[in-house]
Parts: sequence; C-alpha cells; structure tokens
Amino acid sequence: MFHAIVFMPLIGFLVVGMFGRSLGDRASQIITSGLVTVSAILSWMVFVDVIMGGGTNSSVAVLEWVRSGALEFNWAFKIDTLTAVMLVVVNSVSALVHWYSVGYMSHDPDNPRFFAYLSLFTFAMLMLVTADNLIQMFFGWEGVGLASYLLIGFWYKKPSANAAAIKAFVVNRVGDFGFGLGIFACFVLFGTVELDAIFANAEGMKDMTIMFLGTEWHALTIICILLFIGAMGKSAQFGLHTWLPDAMEGPTPVSALIHAATMVTAGVFLVARFSPVFQFAPDAMVLVTIVGATTAFFAASVGLVQNDIKRVIAYSTCSQLGYMFFALGVGAFGAGIFHLFTHAFFKALLFLGAGSVIHAMSNEQDMRKMGGVWKYAKVTAVLMIIGNLALTGFPFMAGFYSKDAIIEAAYASHAYGSNYAYIFAVIAALMTSFYSWRLTFMTFFGECRADKHVQDHAHESGSAMLIPLVLLAVGAVFAGYVFAPYFIGELRFEFWNGAVVTSPGDIIDEAHHVHGAAKWAPTFMMVLGFVLAWWMYGRKTDLPQKLAETFDGLYQFLLNKWYFDELYDFLFVRPAFAIGRFLWKRGDGQTIDGLGPDGVSSLVRNIAARMRTLQTGLLYHYAFAMLVGVAVAVTWFMVTGSGH
Repeated sequence: MFHAIVFMPLIGFLVVGMFGRSLGDRASQIITSGLVTVSAILSWMVFVDVIMGGGTNSSVAVLEWVRSGALEFNWAFKIDTLTAVMLVVVNSVSALVHWYSVGYMSHDPDNPRFFAYLSLFTFAMLMLVTADNLIQMFFGWEGVGLASYLLIGFWYKKPSANAAAIKAFVVNRVGDFGFGLGIFACFVLFGTVELDAIFANAEGMKDMTIMFLGTEWHALTIICILLFIGAMGKSAQFGLHTWLPDAMEGPTPVSALIHAATMVTAGVFLVARFSPVFQFAPDAMVLVTIVGATTAFFAASVGLVQNDIKRVIAYSTCSQLGYMFFALGVGAFGAGIFHLFTHAFFKALLFLGAGSVIHAMSNEQDMRKMGGVWKYAKVTAVLMIIGNLALTGFPFMAGFYSKDAIIEAAYASHAYGSNYAYIFAVIAALMTSFYSWRLTFMTFFGECRADKHVQDHAHESGSAMLIPLVLLAVGAVFAGYVFAPYFIGELRFEFWNGAVVTSPGDIIDEAHHVHGAAKWAPTFMMVLGFVLAWWMYGRKTDLPQKLAETFDGLYQFLLNKWYFDELYDFLFVRPAFAIGRFLWKRGDGQTIDGLGPDGVSSLVRNIAARMRTLQTGLLYHYAFAMLVGVAVAVTWFMVTGSGH
C-alpha cells in the first residue's frame, strides 16, 4: 500500500511528462488527478488504521541504496503517526488541487506540463515525509525545491514569474546549506543518517560537544540549529521569508499547493520529526520559539495593508507557520502538527477560493478593484467566509482548536521566550482577524469597483472548481472538533505512540489548565479584529485612506514589507552583481582572455599580418632578401670563426 501511495504521483508525472502532448489535455488531467486521488484515498485508510489501532512505528523497504565505508542506508519508508498525518495532508490537498486545476487551467495551452509538474511536486513531498533517513529526506527536500521552481515559473514568458522562481530557488539554497551541514554533523556525531538510530542514541549524546568554526559547542544544539536553518528557508521564517509572497506569480492552484500542505510545511515536519533530538537542545528550542513568534507577528503586520488578494493570504500562511514553529519551540509538538493539519484545509480553501474570485473577475487580483463579488459568486463567498472563520479561530471551527491550543501552550510554558511568543501570538491573532475580514469586506461587499467589462463578465465558477472548495470547507469546519482528542487530547499518547515527543504532565497538559483570561484572549482579539475591519471597510470606508495618510511612514513600512527586499538588495544582490561584473570584465575579459586565448591569438594575428607584407610576389624583392641572407651568413662565419 505504501509503495502505491508514494509512487502513483510519480507514475502520473512520468506518463504525462513524456506523452502528454500525444495524450491531450483531458487524458493528462484524468491520469494525474486520478492517480493522486487513489493515493489520497489510501492515505486516509492508513490514517484511520492509526486512529483505530494506535500508532505504529515500522519501516517498509524499497531497495538497497548506499554502501560506502561507514555510510550505509537503504531507501525505505518510515511509517508512524507523523508520516500518516503528513500523507493525508499532502495527498488530500494535492488531489483537490489537481481536480480544481481541471477547471481553473482549462484555457491554458500547456495543461499536460502543468499537471505533470503538480504530480512531480506531490511525489517529491511524499519522498520527504516518508523518509527513513536524512539523505532520502534531503532528496525529497531538493525535489520539492525543484518542482516549486518549475511551478512558480510555469508562465515562463512573464519576467516577474521567472524572477519569482529564481528568488524562491536561491533563497531556499541558503536554508538548504544549513540543512546539509546538519546532515553532516549528524553523521559525524552518530555515525549514521538513519533516523531511528539517531533518535535511539540522542539521549546518550546529550552532553557531547563538537568542534564548529574553531570553537567547542554543545553538539545537539549545533545540529538542531543547523537543521532549523534548513526549516527556516523551506517554511519561510523571518529572514528567509522573502521568496514566499513572490511565489504568488505562479498559477493560483500552485499557491494553494505550496502554501497550504506541501513545501512550506516541510520545515515544520522536519523539526517535529527531530523532536527526540530537539528535546535535549533547549537553546535550539528557544531559537525556534523566538523566530516563530517573530514571524507570526511580522507577517501578520504586513498582511494588514496588502492589496493583492493572493498576497494577503500568502502573508497569512507565513504568519501561521510562525505559530506552528513556536508551538514546537515550547515543546507542544502535537499542537504544532495539529495546526499544520487543520491549516491545510482552511488555507487551501482560502487560496482556491481566491482563485475562484480571480476567475470570476477576469483575472483581477487587486482587491481595490473588486467589491460586490457576492452578487456574482455567492457560493465562493460563503466558502471563503467559512475559511476566514476557521483561520481567525472562530469557536468550534478548525483553527479554534489548533491555534488556541498553541497560544495556551505558550502561556503555560516556563521556557525562555515563551512569554514573548504568547504576547506576539495574541497580537497576531488580532491582526489575523483584521486582515482576513478586510479581505472579505473589500472583495465581497460594498459597491463593485471593477470596470463595466469585468462586471458584465463576472460569474460563479463551475463545479470542477467548487466541489474541491466544498470538501475543503468540510475539513475547515470539522477537522478541529473531530481530531482534537487524538492530536492534543486524552487520546494523544496512543495516537502519537512516540512519533513526536509527548508525555503525561507535559506542556499540552498544562495548556489545558490555563486560566480563563489567557484562554479566551485569542477569541477576544478575533472579535475585536472583526469589529475594526467592519468599521473601517463596511461603515467608514474613507477611514483607511485617512489613516494611511496620517501614518504614512508606518503605512509605507508595512506596505514595503519592512523593506527586507530593499535591504537584501543593498547587502547581497548589488554587491554580488558588482563582484560578478568585475570578475567578468576585469578578471575574465581583460586578464584571462586578454593574456590567454585572446592574447595569444591576437599576437599570432599581428605577427602574421606583418609577415604577410613580405609576400609581395616581386622577384627582385626575393633576390635582394637572398643576398642579404647570404651576407649575414658570411658575416656570422667570419666573426665567430666557425669556418676554421
């Protein structure tokens, strides 16, 4: 079964990638979507088995892979509860995105290529989450990076899409360098890259030190920090987040796939997978907490003023990933993965719902040119409102159970940085509610601000796009209530069964007993955010413009995303281009080529040109040259005495 789950998307990619033009659009769509759907169904069967029978922990061999000195590992699938959760998330969202794309991409001339890329992306993510060892995980990690490059830059004739794809690829290489060093450090310390062996020996290594950058450090802390740097890149954490909003240049289904269930959750999965190691590296846990909380606050603040509907949701993703990370940082591993699980449903719903709005409004993405879309797309509006309710933590929706559990865990924790995380999380909850309802009011209500042509052609999406939205809405409503007992409730010990670190009396237990004010603070912020958004965008619609003009400096700071792009351009991009130009023109052009191939060829050419002037074709010139030669030879013999 596990072989089928992982390899069906690969088969779809290979078949459609090689024969897509011959098969045609419809066959390519059916093959890829059908295989991923079967994989999703099988994933749910595995997940139900885990719930019904308790968590399992086993390995399924695929083939022998590497035997090189002390380095030995096979290609195998690690099967436990964490794997089962990720299989459900990845394959379910991917299958719905595939079927949604049948309608959304119906007029695109490159359908086979698009669907092949989607299946490749899915396979790479499945390789990552089923990895039995670090090398296999890195293989899937880089495969996801490659597939994201192909999907973000799918419309390669758009310069902005190409630039966004390159940016995502390059920024992720920064994090991947840290991940690679973490893998090397694991092998040096543990003598293996197999996960089970690393986890089994982690406690015995908790006091070990390692030489790094010429200094002796706590070994597990260095390993965890390096792995977390890799997670920061893939999951767009503060400092390595700049690629995420630009990834909106890809088609909307790509945005849903990348931002909801696959690429951006890879870092969260990595830290959760290594929870048996992170628990012995408290300093690394503090770093995860601080970075996660900062990301949650930063991304939410930027989302307040964005006008592109997809960018608002993209920054929301970045912020929610911050929640997941600081949950892991304070030790609430089950809560972090629970939020990953619920977030996949409502964030995919919001992204695909945004795609439905864009489709209805003739590809318009600027919310300032929308308004009144409710009249044209009522089903889409209702479904996106459901997604907003789940995201903002409305009681008994999915986000209410998972996000509030994270905030309560931060409050209950006594670890360094937990108070910082709690305060920033509560403030971010207010901002999340505000920008979510701002999006709703600007898009669906009020007078339509689009031109007459767009209004005349505005329409509801077809069933191919709406059915996936309805299924995701079901998850956004019920996933929290149904699965909370397993992820963070009384059944969590049997459910996780060692897949992540959890124990009686841990931080999740403490989170259940925080006092009422701390427990209901996120809900209060959710209501306050709604009221502010309604007042500013439903009643006093001139107020946002006045505030922007009054606080222009702050507005520009947020609108320009804290000027990170400009800062990185100044610190890294321009110097890199300047060095490149210098090495190209001075080093390569003038020095290497000037003195090397170009210099030699120029010298030969000049000598040949001068020698050519001697070839006049006149007999007396040649006779005179011969006489001169004879005279020189005779003189030489006379002077040197060689004739004796």
